[in-house]
Amino acid sequence: MKLQKVMAFLGALAFVAGFGLAREARAAEVIKIGTLAPRSSTWGMVFTVWEKAVKEKSSGRLELQFFYNGTQGDEDAMIAKIKGGQLHGAAVTGVGLGKVYKPILALQMPGLFTSWSKLDKARDALKTDFEKGAKDAGFFISGWFDVGLVRTMSKGFAIKVPGNLKGKKPHYIRADAILPVLYSTIGGVSGVPLNVPEVLPNLNTGAVNVVSAPCLAAEQLQWAGKLDNLNDAVIATAIGAVVFSSKTIDALPADLKAILTDTGKVAVSALTTKVRSEDDAACSRLKAKMTVTTPSADDKTKWEAVFKQTRQKLGQGTFSPDLVKKVEGYAK
Repeated sequence: MKLQKVMAFLGALAFVAGFGLAREARAAEVIKIGTLAPRSSTWGMVFTVWEKAVKEKSSGRLELQFFYNGTQGDEDAMIAKIKGGQLHGAAVTGVGLGKVYKPILALQMPGLFTSWSKLDKARDALKTDFEKGAKDAGFFISGWFDVGLVRTMSKGFAIKVPGNLKGKKPHYIRADAILPVLYSTIGGVSGVPLNVPEVLPNLNTGAVNVVSAPCLAAEQLQWAGKLDNLNDAVIATAIGAVVFSSKTIDALPADLKAILTDTGKVAVSALTTKVRSEDDAACSRLKAKMTVTTPSADDKTKWEAVFKQTRQKLGQGTFSPDLVKKVEGYAK
């Protein structure tokens, strides 16, 4: 009888242990993150390493699952999915950040930050306010990264001064609040609103013949091969960040939250270094292949006048006048 009781106890213990193991096997928290970046891109390679680091450091209890190539939609769609609980996070550019908290997009106003040092100065000064604004909107900014220095590329003609855009077909991201204002300020420019995956097909057909983008992004999205002219003046800096739903972060156990945030900081720091270096290298490659236009002093004056008017218009509704003035101050 005793033996039977012992066997029954051991059987119950084995069942409980097995049940516990099954629960542990199913206990992995999977964080779903959208991105426009291809898996093979600079951003994708860093995110792949981040996935591995999180899984290893958490002993499999936490996993990141990235959805590449805009498979979760463009950035405004990804932000909407985070709000709706269909995604936990996204790696987005300034356009996506503007959907989280619109003032962040002011860092991408034209004619201000033509070097990383100027951007760093402004972003470091403003990011506490920006992160609070994002938090109030229900988002946690895990870390900031860069996309590249924005230059203008075209097909079959040079863009030397703003007037050269008249009658041409420049694209802009549908959710972008800045480029449409720039084009309207120039006048006679019918921008083509597209989501990122739509740009390449439209370059193929000639429906788009001007792109304003970082050289690295233009290369890795395969846009550069469809263009043959490059204006080497930097018109803006393209920024980015990894954002999560605050609810997702707050629901994690403390140790998993620490793993996610700590590894995230390392990932975006590595990404910033790589992007800045590789964007420079990409520009050198494109300059060797394309016809390069370097604006004269008179050309620069014309661009600066248009950029200033654009910022003034943006300060009349898109952003507050005080924010525009503050961001302009950091560019000096």
